[in-house]
Amino acid sequence: MNKRPLGRTGLLVPELCLGTMTFGQPCDEKTSYAIMDRAIEAGINFFDTADAYPLGGGREKAGDTESIIGRWMKDRGVRDRIFLATKCRAAMGPTINDQGLSRFNIQRAVENSLRRLQTDVIDLYQTHFFDTHTPIDETLRALDDLVHAGKVRYVGCSNYPAWRLADANGIAAKLGLARYETVQPRYNMLYREIETELLPLCRMSQLGVIVYNPLAGGVLTGKY
Repeated sequence: MNKRPLGRTGLLVPELCLGTMTFGQPCDEKTSYAIMDRAIEAGINFFDTADAYPLGGGREKAGDTESIIGRWMKDRGVRDRIFLATKCRAAMGPTINDQGLSRFNIQRAVENSLRRLQTDVIDLYQTHFFDTHTPIDETLRALDDLVHAGKVRYVGCSNYPAWRLADANGIAAKLGLARYETVQPRYNMLYREIETELLPLCRMSQLGVIVYNPLAGGVLTGKY
């Protein structure tokens, strides 16, 4: 498996990253284990998940994907071989504050992810999508604290338009905080809007790009 630099971090990661949003639904635990076993055999040791996964499972199943990955890493004894990425932002509980990118929610979300993943550090912690109700400096300070506490190695974001990402990293530079080192946008042959502004920004700023939905949910495979 060929390796590529992850932005300017100094890390090399596989060209392919294993997305896990179906682990727990529709993929049961046995199937999820088989997929991860095959991935690591093929040299894909970059796994991406989120606290809200599996997608479409509802709040009662939120967190199941992280738990399956955590059990698999423990069973296989491979945590040190995996570059592990997860996310926070989505609603994970019944109250209005069980979501978003406030310091209150980020601190609780990371502890819950660490517990489910059965690890003491998350390699890449990503804000799943932007929170218009929380000042960006509050979010960035909370993430920076996690980096300094050793609970998170790098921070990234997902589903941010170019202007929000540029604004966030400009504020991080001004305040001397950990910046977003990666962005995870939707991208495929049918959905190419990131080519206009986001990708040029990433090239200029040396940001890693981890695209999702490359086969448009199966549309580009010919299965339909």
